[in-house]
Amino acid sequence: MRALTLKLLGNLSSLLGGRLHRFVQRRRSLGILGIVGFTGHGTPDAAVLDGRVLRPQNLLLSNEQASRWQNARNVARRFASREATNILVRGSLYGASAEAQTDDEGYFKLRFRFGEPLADGWHTATLTLPHLNVRSEAPVRIVAGADFGVISDLDDTVVQTGVTRLWQMIGTVLFGNAHTRLPFPGVGALYRALTCGAGGTSNNPLFYVSSSPWNLFDMLWTFLEYRRIPLGPIFLRDWGLHIFRSGHHSHKLDAIEELFRTYPNLPFVLIGDSGEQDPEIYREVVHRHPQRVLAVYIRDVADARRDLDVLRLRAELRVHNIDLVLASDSLAAAHHAHALGLIQARGVREVGEAT
Repeated sequence: MRALTLKLLGNLSSLLGGRLHRFVQRRRSLGILGIVGFTGHGTPDAAVLDGRVLRPQNLLLSNEQASRWQNARNVARRFASREATNILVRGSLYGASAEAQTDDEGYFKLRFRFGEPLADGWHTATLTLPHLNVRSEAPVRIVAGADFGVISDLDDTVVQTGVTRLWQMIGTVLFGNAHTRLPFPGVGALYRALTCGAGGTSNNPLFYVSSSPWNLFDMLWTFLEYRRIPLGPIFLRDWGLHIFRSGHHSHKLDAIEELFRTYPNLPFVLIGDSGEQDPEIYREVVHRHPQRVLAVYIRDVADARRDLDVLRLRAELRVHNIDLVLASDSLAAAHHAHALGLIQARGVREVGEAT
């Protein structure tokens, strides 16, 4: 039923996509331009930062008391984004500057190169539109000296979404907000333990790779902050009506490959869920980089038949001496991570208390 629904939506998007886009574009008011900087990432020598130039969305206040109507209205305004094309964006970070032009969807990508090495941790880039009184800031994560990195999915791995049940997922996204959506129990404690490492003093980076649209970036970032889940660069994708005609395999794999290229000496822990294609994507990553994957943790959110598929993949990864843990909760992953020497015993206790 879900596959048939997606196919019908895909056919509908083919018929209406172009006409709808032209209809909306002709009726959008100009408004004041604003810069939405996403999260950048890089090394002490170079960094990249993506963002978008949009006209005002006029979002309503979002909190735990917001009504379902207010949440739905905000989601609708996020997806009805009014992008600004062919706009020059200038960025500065630690004495380095970069410029880029926005594309047809308002997106831009800034590439910085530093004259002197930048320290490990979070830094703030300043973004401006030359000749306009528009200024914004965006966080950039520089990685240096980490023991390992963590690459994690978001939907049904960190935040409860219900991606295996299409209409439940739509309702969750449409009627919830950053303060009402729920994380899985213990996930914050598990990720904090991983970032601190076996010695408790590391600063291991987290990267979130999701098939959610960039339109939801601000909500996802606020959700992580509000739920005290460690922050990290977020990799999302452009999402229009065409999304129903394609899967998310290539998007996730491309983002993960970029991270492996950016940090060639950094091993990774991969975390996802069994709801869609994460196990298959991570199997491909292991086949490409068998010496750089420390462990694969898959949250079990599917039925028994899907579990059998994942367990077959686990047997494949054992050939490379890599464990795939099909975990019913965060604590199961924490126990394995401690046995592997990735987190402290204290971290396991904290995950257990939160689960």
